[in-house]
Amino acid sequence: MSILNLASVLKIFGGSEPTEEERAKLREEVMLMVLARATAADLNISSVEIETVRETIREKTGSELTDAEIRVAANSELFEKAPLKRYVASASKNLEHGERVEIIQALAQVIHSDDRTGAREAEYFQQMVEAMQLGPDDVAGLLEN
Repeated sequence: MSILNLASVLKIFGGSEPTEEERAKLREEVMLMVLARATAADLNISSVEIETVRETIREKTGSELTDAEIRVAANSELFEKAPLKRYVASASKNLEHGERVEIIQALAQVIHSDDRTGAREAEYFQQMVEAMQLGPDDVAGLLEN
């Protein structure tokens, strides 16, 4: 099953407790949601951001996604039902601290990949940090996972 369908996130958002296998899938789906959506945070989806998401997803999850799949995930109808921050906050309760930090660090890489960071991207980053219940020390890498 592709991480693109976000089934684990939807299951958790519905109030279910994940199995260990589902929790691993959840990590992948949350990473995809957060990173893909970052490409559209500033309303200027750049190809370097898409490439960074694709490489990061491949490196951290082993999943191979096309540019088109990442663009679809970035603009998913899922976000019309509830804000991404709510999905991430709900799902992140089932992720380990180190997994949440890993996702946020990957998010920072995506945001920096086009060599410019706007106010919308900074706001999106802050929202995802809050949704994952992380603090400045986590984001800065001051604490061990």
